[in-house]
Amino acid sequence: MPRKRSKGGPAAKDMRLQADAFDLQAALSELVQAHQFRDRKATCCHGISVTQRYALSAVVAHWAMTLNELAAELYLDKSTTSRVVDSLVEKGYVRRSRDSGDVRSLSLEPTQKGIALHSKIHRDLVMEMRNLIAGDSSATRRATIRAVTRLARLASKKFGRKGTVGHAGNNLL
Repeated sequence: MPRKRSKGGPAAKDMRLQADAFDLQAALSELVQAHQFRDRKATCCHGISVTQRYALSAVVAHWAMTLNELAAELYLDKSTTSRVVDSLVEKGYVRRSRDSGDVRSLSLEPTQKGIALHSKIHRDLVMEMRNLIAGDSSATRRATIRAVTRLARLASKKFGRKGTVGHAGNNLL
């Protein structure tokens, strides 16, 4: 005679996990969409695209990197990344210089103008986030940060990305 499963048995736990995964996917999708629309709004006022902002942020975070490294960081192909960098160079936010280790390789470095723009955008975005979470308790804020950081690290690990989550003041925008 088959055993009856209790409400807390493996099947119930699996159903709860599936429901939680569904709810988390929905919540993260909504958060990412809100974040992306915020990104467009925040960067349009500074004369660069969202992709250019992420590229600038990566170059500032790494201080110097090759085009291939930046392409990998942004999950873009080399030609798209090259066009993004070209526009940042034209605007004076990034410069290309010969890599001291390999004269055939160019290194991308932020200019003072690029660092200043990155800092301004970062301050603006942090202030927006501050205003968004101001009504939450400190415990809720810290728990949320831990949970999102953990998920970001797991996703970065799964997709082979180094990521910069959890380094206060040095996070990519």
